[in-house]
Amino acid sequence: MNPFYFAKQLLFVTCIFLFSSCAQKINKKTVVEGDNLRVMSYNIHHCNPPAVAGKIDIEAIANVIKAQNPDLVALQEVDVNTIRSGKINQARFLAEMLGMNFYFAKAIDHEGGDYGVAILSKYPISENKIHHLTTQADTKGEPRVLATVLVSLPNGKKFRLGTTHLDAQKADTNRLLQVRELNAIAQQEKLPFIIAGDLNAMPGSTAINLFDEQYFRTCEDCEFTIPIINPKRTIDFIGFTNASPFEVISHNVIPERFASDHLPLLSVLKFKSIN
Repeated sequence: MNPFYFAKQLLFVTCIFLFSSCAQKINKKTVVEGDNLRVMSYNIHHCNPPAVAGKIDIEAIANVIKAQNPDLVALQEVDVNTIRSGKINQARFLAEMLGMNFYFAKAIDHEGGDYGVAILSKYPISENKIHHLTTQADTKGEPRVLATVLVSLPNGKKFRLGTTHLDAQKADTNRLLQVRELNAIAQQEKLPFIIAGDLNAMPGSTAINLFDEQYFRTCEDCEFTIPIINPKRTIDFIGFTNASPFEVISHNVIPERFASDHLPLLSVLKFKSIN
């Protein structure tokens, strides 16, 4: 037999063996990591770095997210096909850059396009839904929404994920109406439910106290999330319904001070079990 032919065959078999071994390790790792969820919330300021007026820098936002390697991302202030953002679907672009699935939920029309919230997920998502939240007409408040998706993990577990951006007016009239609606959704939800977003209210406020009746926040002594320089307020949160089988492993505010006017936050949750 030709010795070169024999060596070639041996190399081929060795490569097949190594590939199979690697594939088994990757699959095993995926199952193990499925018990922990890295959940990120980020108000991205329509990808406009506040220090550079008018600039749209989607790569900067993508890089911030990529550095944290989240499984799930709740985004607020997302532009889709608006003039100010160059007629770009920011939700789709970020998803493609990060290799994630996405769902965008429109809150309002803006400059020829849409403006709202979005969800990114490493895992398959379905049952996408927009919940329109109440804004009292005489307040002239901007319409707000809650976007929810069903997330399916490789190990068969399923849960709901939501993102929202509540009313920003100084008076909390609309925020209280909107939090009550978030609470009503929590009471009706039968699956574990994670919610994240910019609630425009601080711990100890009436709105957050009401929120805490149905949701367990991933931080107690919460770090400040805004402004990005010398932050003084906490208005961005991640939480889950009280009945959800999650344990908080960690919660951190990421000190990223260029890409947006909010600091992003990341919570690691342990998914203990689903009945």
